[in-house]
Amino acid sequence: MTSMIPVKEFAERRRKLMDHMAPESIAILPSAPERVRNRDVLHPFRQDSDFHYLTGFGEPDSVLVLIPGRAHGESVLFCKERDPLKEQWDGFLVGQEGAVERYGVDDAFPIGDIDDILPGLIEGRSRIYYPLGKDRGFDTRVMDWVKVIRSKVRTGARPPGEFAAVEHLLHDLRLYKSANEIKVMAKAGEISAQAHCNAMKLAREGLGEYHLEAELIHTFRQHGTRETAYPSIVGGGVNGCILHYIENSESLNNGDLVLIDAGCELECYASDITRTFPVSGHFSEPQKALYNVVLNAQFAAIDVVRPGNHWNQPHEAALNVLTQGLIDLGLIAGPLDDAIANETFKPFFMHRTGHWLGLDVHDVGDYKVGGVWRQLEPGMVMTVEPGLYVSPSNTDVDERWRGIGIRIEDDVVVTKDGCRVLTNGVPKTIDEIEALMAG
Repeated sequence: MTSMIPVKEFAERRRKLMDHMAPESIAILPSAPERVRNRDVLHPFRQDSDFHYLTGFGEPDSVLVLIPGRAHGESVLFCKERDPLKEQWDGFLVGQEGAVERYGVDDAFPIGDIDDILPGLIEGRSRIYYPLGKDRGFDTRVMDWVKVIRSKVRTGARPPGEFAAVEHLLHDLRLYKSANEIKVMAKAGEISAQAHCNAMKLAREGLGEYHLEAELIHTFRQHGTRETAYPSIVGGGVNGCILHYIENSESLNNGDLVLIDAGCELECYASDITRTFPVSGHFSEPQKALYNVVLNAQFAAIDVVRPGNHWNQPHEAALNVLTQGLIDLGLIAGPLDDAIANETFKPFFMHRTGHWLGLDVHDVGDYKVGGVWRQLEPGMVMTVEPGLYVSPSNTDVDERWRGIGIRIEDDVVVTKDGCRVLTNGVPKTIDEIEALMAG
């Protein structure tokens, strides 16, 4: 499948990172390792997000090295060599020539030669940018390369004097999505929205939560996405009150709601949608009352996602609506300001209203800068996901409310004059949901 992000964009990202690096520095970024599932079976490989952001290269046992000002090429990739016998068993390898031709790096070497070559690339550089602490084994290798240089100081070798976290520079770049990245995320959102619609239409009493999960995965794969962005949550009845419920093993019952939090991953970019709907296709009156509070809270939050507003404003807008709704329904006491100040809403709403979204479902990027909430800017992508959860064991409320868990979540990109919802393809009003399920 051809990538929706052109090779030249990955080169531009490497250029931007090098422009932010200190003079006479070097950046070293390893790929994700392969991980054993059991015995001689590996987990499906998923590339490290930072490595993918800078290369688009999908193989393990690879290392990207960025060397600003190097005459023979500033971007160097160490990767596996072509091996026809191995490729017959495990599939095609890109190799060194392919890395240069297909991925636009300046130079490429066999990964088996890295111990001989990389110390020479590090020598004379004053600072190493590196993801310290991410991979203990690779940390040791980097330090060994530095030790090789230090052992030659008396012959004139110059080892680097300091390490710096590459994430400090790189993650701020990742926070702002390009037009091509947004196209990928919009496509992922469309596929995930279709999956949620299919699950709604399938739902009925007697099926299991796992049947709906299977429908989600089936739709994802029908549209060419091999992976979920995170383990799917399909919580029927009281399981919808468990925020990270992933067992998905219980039966669906009429009279219950089912909460689905699921999204596919496309070209390593995540989508993240939550919808809550009735197994029977019809909301009860208590379910309608709580659902509309959450829906209005989401509308209020999305309305303030715009440039110039700060990160926390959508949360504040949602919290006001949720708390007032709890007061109006008699679940907590008012007035509003006191309920928020005393956090009496907390038993019903205990999480934030969103997070950054991108190559990671909880994507990188600081929420505060200098201790102040970050201003929203065009290209930032976030989720908006208010919820209300009434524990089945909450004896402080009337029994009719107990065991109802509701969350509504969409993916939203900040634009020049406001925002755009990337996941509008799945209904979320009560009338729209009931109509879809009836059809």
